[in-house]
Amino acid sequence: MSRVRSTGVRAALFTVPLVVAGVLGTAAAPAGATPHPAKSLTCRGQGVDPTALVRSKAETVIHAPLSTIWKLQTDVQSWPSWQPHVETVERLDHGPFRKGSVFRWTTPIPPNPATPATSLEITSTVKQLKRDSCVRWTGPAIGEGLRIDGVHVWNFTKVKGGVLVRTEETHTGDQVEADVPTATKILADGLEAWLNDLKAAAEARAGHRPR
Repeated sequence: MSRVRSTGVRAALFTVPLVVAGVLGTAAAPAGATPHPAKSLTCRGQGVDPTALVRSKAETVIHAPLSTIWKLQTDVQSWPSWQPHVETVERLDHGPFRKGSVFRWTTPIPPNPATPATSLEITSTVKQLKRDSCVRWTGPAIGEGLRIDGVHVWNFTKVKGGVLVRTEETHTGDQVEADVPTATKILADGLEAWLNDLKAAAEARAGHRPR
């Protein structure tokens, strides 16, 4: 069974990735942070925040049809059924998931040096989308004593035996930028958890048995 590989700088404040993502910047990283990768994920030419200090990337191969993976990822109202850390999701528009779609969702976050334990409310807007290929969304995440502005990009590529799913996310905000290494580590853990949950759900639907 392929394992999620996570890369990026070290820092962000919650364990589930914000729904939001592209071109990595060249701003100097703070002490203890990993230099930004040279190339970033994009969707229709747009990527993550190039100035963000808090950023992470992750990828995995999912042994399931692309149509199954895409359906799970874009049917946002079903997220709580396969993502344990997503409490609620509400579509704020109607019809197919597309550019301009907006959804509001909530996820708990643990206590950390900057903020107490709280529930994060995230309002995400799809900015770019190419069916069965990529999606990019942005939006604020707000909790008690905490605001994060996020950008999140997803890429889906058919490979032998399955689909390579890659994701990249950036966060900005006073609280996360106060401790970039911690914030990035939490963001990285969240991206890995999301990919692992997506992989498990898609492969279960496809009848794939983990090796």
